Amino acid sequence: MALIINGEEIDEEIIEAEFRQIKSHYERTLQVACCERDPEFRGYAKDQITSRMLLNQEAMKRIPVVSDEAVTERLQKLIAEAGGEEQFYMNIGLLSKDEAVVRENISGGVRLDLMLADVYAPEPQPTDEEARAWYEAHLDLFMTDEQVSASHITKSLAGAKSRNEVYAQMRALRRRLLDGADFTALAEENRLDSEQQIDLGWFKRGEFMEEFEAIAFSMDEGEISPVFTTQLGFHICTVTGRRPPEPKPFEEVKEAVIGRILDQYRDEKFNEFIAELKASATIEDTDPEEPVYEH
Repeated sequence: MALIINGEEIDEEIIEAEFRQIKSHYERTLQVACCERDPEFRGYAKDQITSRMLLNQEAMKRIPVVSDEAVTERLQKLIAEAGGEEQFYMNIGLLSKDEAVVRENISGGVRLDLMLADVYAPEPQPTDEEARAWYEAHLDLFMTDEQVSASHITKSLAGAKSRNEVYAQMRALRRRLLDGADFTALAEENRLDSEQQIDLGWFKRGEFMEEFEAIAFSMDEGEISPVFTTQLGFHICTVTGRRPPEPKPFEEVKEAVIGRILDQYRDEKFNEFIAELKASATIEDTDPEEPVYEH
């Protein structure tokens, strides 16, 4: 056993599964390749497992019994959120006949929530002045999305002899634009049909094709793009306007600000609580060459 926490042994397979999950996260975010950070990730895994185990042990000590009514209420809520019992059990990978196992897991979650509610109490009630001050100190969290408006000329490959033929046509159009041709007039001349949109209006990131957004948001107003491709064909675009991010009005985001203040308070109390549990716990690591990291 690699970890023994207050006399409770943690199976190596649990540590290995946690390690794989952490490493997979870093691989997905392109922060790691291969194995150079494996000892660090295994340390993260041990630390996370230790924190969870200490929380569960303390919750069991403080709240040894959770009422059936509380478990049933939580289970019904989870089933409703999943869209029904069948979908709920499918989501968690269990059959409905495993309700006893599910209820035991839910009981642990209810117990933990009750304990943390006690740890967080009493939660602060920020005044308007305090909320506004926090808002002004964290304006970057409450900005509108950057937006651009753009127009484009596009040609699909339908009916063309080759991609090179269409590409050459688009390059010729771009040269005319760089020589001063009116973008809208040239787009009208080369519109496939009356339904084809030239002026795309205002949009923010995530509302349009990724390839198109990458070009549009990198351009200055009035700039003519290179010829580029999307799934719809070849494009040339120009940015006709920009709306930079700006702070949202306080009254519009007041509830979100208060939510952020409470989240920050809970995070601080939670970390203090975990530190206290670790300080008073007996933690034996039988694989000490990989230290437990704070994460």
